[in-house]
Amino acid sequence: MNSLTIYKDDYAGSTAISNRFIDTFMADANDAQLKVYLYLVRMMSANLPTGISDMADKFNHTEKDIMRALKYWERNHLLALEYNEAKVLTGIRFVSPAEVPVSVERPLAPIVPLKLVSSPAEVKTPEVKPTEPAKPDYDNISYSRDQLKAFKDSPETGQILFIAEAYLQKQLSLKDIEILYFISDELKFSPELVDYLLQYCVDRNKTGFAYIKKVAISWAEAGIKTPKQAKSFIGNSYDKNVYTILKSLGRSSVPTPKEAEMVSKWYKDYGFDLEIINEACGRTVLATDSHRLEYCEKILSSWKNAGVKTLSDVAGADSSYRKPKAPAAVSPAKNQFNQMIHTKYDFDEIERQILSN
Repeated sequence: MNSLTIYKDDYAGSTAISNRFIDTFMADANDAQLKVYLYLVRMMSANLPTGISDMADKFNHTEKDIMRALKYWERNHLLALEYNEAKVLTGIRFVSPAEVPVSVERPLAPIVPLKLVSSPAEVKTPEVKPTEPAKPDYDNISYSRDQLKAFKDSPETGQILFIAEAYLQKQLSLKDIEILYFISDELKFSPELVDYLLQYCVDRNKTGFAYIKKVAISWAEAGIKTPKQAKSFIGNSYDKNVYTILKSLGRSSVPTPKEAEMVSKWYKDYGFDLEIINEACGRTVLATDSHRLEYCEKILSSWKNAGVKTLSDVAGADSSYRKPKAPAAVSPAKNQFNQMIHTKYDFDEIERQILSN
């Protein structure tokens, strides 16, 4: 195949980009970071001022996105951010992307001037607020290829990658490995806790690494260090269907693990939708003030055995639980409370079975 010659008609109005930047830094930067860096080079070349809000408007990002991108390049030693005494950003200095330590002295690169508030009336004295611990900026933590390679080749942490591929049934991408490195290095998760984290997410059919990272951060912020602590933390975060069903049974307290297990069985194992479960809950509430979970379990398990799939199937299942009518002469007197119970189930027999277990 013939080689191609790449050329342009007009070289005027060009902006030069360092080959070192293209070869070393461009591949790992995200969309916002690349836009901000290239735009700053353009402004610097033309000696034009710009500002955080200008860049946010131009690229349809938030001002926080722009600041995160600037700090990303500062961490990579391509930019130096300069502030005044009020901690307001006033300048951005380009640093030569040379392969030398940051501490080595070198000539200052050109500065991109920032648009500042010029009118004294517009100058606002910053409010003095109580200092709070800065929340870690987890979105802009990145690792070099050498760091990721060392993580992958380590006997201890390399096992984490093997476990992850086994659970997720796929080969991990470089981004996936970076997230696992972040969880181990930044969040300080032990291999055992990472193992439990992956199990938890897979059990919930959530296998995307963005979700896995989000769960890991929430655990870290809750101070979780061991799988045992994670289990306890998860125990207080049941499926919302559990709370909906318990509310139908007149319960508003946090369920115990056993109660949550019983309730979730009705829609996970038995396969009933909430409409059928609510019907069983309604019958239970009319019948008894105690042992309601057990009553409801008896109803739903009998419906499962009878092949109930819809509410229309319930009428057929009811016939199996009707009491035989006693002769009128010996029929016990019915009080007003008994008249309110519409269920046809033999709840006396159900209660006897429950109490005998």
